[in-house]
Amino acid sequence: MNFDGEQKQRVSTIEDIIKKFIPPIEGYQKTVIEAMNYSLMAGGKRLRPMLMEETFRLFGGSNWAVLEPFLAAIEMIHTYSLVHDDLPAMDDDEYRRGRKTTHIVYGEAMAILAGDGLLNYAFETAVKAFKMIGSEQANEELADYKRVARAIDILSMKSGIYGMLGGQVVDVEEYNGYIDRKRLDFIYQLKTGALIEAAMMIGAILAGATDEELDTIEEIAGDVGLAFQIKDDILDVTSSAEVLGKPIHSDEKNEKTTYVTLMDVDNADDEVVRISERAIKAYEALPYKNEYLKILINKLITREY
Repeated sequence: MNFDGEQKQRVSTIEDIIKKFIPPIEGYQKTVIEAMNYSLMAGGKRLRPMLMEETFRLFGGSNWAVLEPFLAAIEMIHTYSLVHDDLPAMDDDEYRRGRKTTHIVYGEAMAILAGDGLLNYAFETAVKAFKMIGSEQANEELADYKRVARAIDILSMKSGIYGMLGGQVVDVEEYNGYIDRKRLDFIYQLKTGALIEAAMMIGAILAGATDEELDTIEEIAGDVGLAFQIKDDILDVTSSAEVLGKPIHSDEKNEKTTYVTLMDVDNADDEVVRISERAIKAYEALPYKNEYLKILINKLITREY
């Protein structure tokens, strides 16, 4: 498999799907819409929609029209979190994905509103999946309605106070102080892991995975998210701003506890290996295969940018 070529093609397809759902820049509120689109279409790896798509494919999903609104919605939620994370009250970063952050371009107030707009519009987009349901068999149609409703439930929970937002809250509370590994894991599992869990779980749900399979996917995704964030800690001190497309040493600047400050780079890297091996072992125990998804999981954890 030519993974890089396949990835480029998948990113392009996801970009096209997102463009189908973004709001037009018009009306008296067009400035906030412009700011939303500036952030959303700034590029990036589109990892979360890609993980959702590949998990959907793993479980043999067939109704791609139902999946598409969720692919766009989860990227909107991820982007809103980045817009708010870059604000002066949070990490106060000037660059994201290789260009000026939203609050630098549009001002702090408009950036807050753009983040709010992306979060709200994500759910406006997700519920459009109900309109994509259609089957000649009444029982199949009812099953699809239940799957979409469950997917929306997962999306809301994993992005809210029991997911990504909750992790950010604890992160902010510990902004200038030392924290132990248990609390740091909690932050990472929610702030980073929860949305990755949502992506893969929604793909599985919409494809018709069983409850037991869904539990396995949640565990895999949780480990991927944790390893991904630890790798982010490492890259913050070993990479460059040019490679990452965002400032380095931001954790040090903000006096944050990370895996690197807890145990040094080499030991943190060992943790990435241990956690990722656990995720791959759980994946390989599934009765289904998606070689691209397996390679993607490995790439996320061993990436250099």
